[in-house]
Amino acid sequence: MTELYKGHPKHLLAVDCVIFGYKDEELKLLLYPRSFEPVKGKWSLMGGFVQENESCEEAAARVLYETTGLENIFLEQVSAFSHPEREPQVRVVSVVYYSLIRIQDQDHELVSAHGAKWWPLTRLPELIFDHSNMVRKALGRLQQKAGYSLAGIELLPERFTLLQLRKLYEAIYQREFDAGNFRKKILSLELLHKTSEKNYTESRKGAFYYTVEPGLTEVETERIVKF
Repeated sequence: MTELYKGHPKHLLAVDCVIFGYKDEELKLLLYPRSFEPVKGKWSLMGGFVQENESCEEAAARVLYETTGLENIFLEQVSAFSHPEREPQVRVVSVVYYSLIRIQDQDHELVSAHGAKWWPLTRLPELIFDHSNMVRKALGRLQQKAGYSLAGIELLPERFTLLQLRKLYEAIYQREFDAGNFRKKILSLELLHKTSEKNYTESRKGAFYYTVEPGLTEVETERIVKF
């Protein structure tokens, strides 16, 4: 059987993680200065090579844990990047994932030890190789998902106001929404549970907190809605 594989090219397999966070009403991206050549010191996505005993998903989860100290966080595959010359010294095929984490939950010392920094999506530095394309494709996937589900909800606290949810969607889509239309469309999904508690920092009357309806599966939170 192994004779069938002789003579075929061998490539390195890697994962790159587009790690989104949300703070100060801005969608942010976790980047770190690359620690080895080529392009040492340039800004890069967090990534690593897939080990012999790992699947790509397991490798991505490991990279996230080693970077942020977090486990069991949202992670979804975006695409494979396989251009023969995407890295200058060796052929590397990279499978890209995006994740959504609450910045306040990260292991701050661990993130700092990597030299990593959260960058606003609207003011990113120049990235190495094809990492800018990876970010664009990941953001497009997140925006697409937000069109039929409560995508990005992992970035908010468990309780949130409709204003906080709208600000998150504006950060994801990189544009503003009409407050009334957004409220109508979001509530029409029938995915949110209105609590009896209010946030009084947004208005004198107070804004009700909402949560995702308890017991809903990810499939059940997928409803078509166009923004």
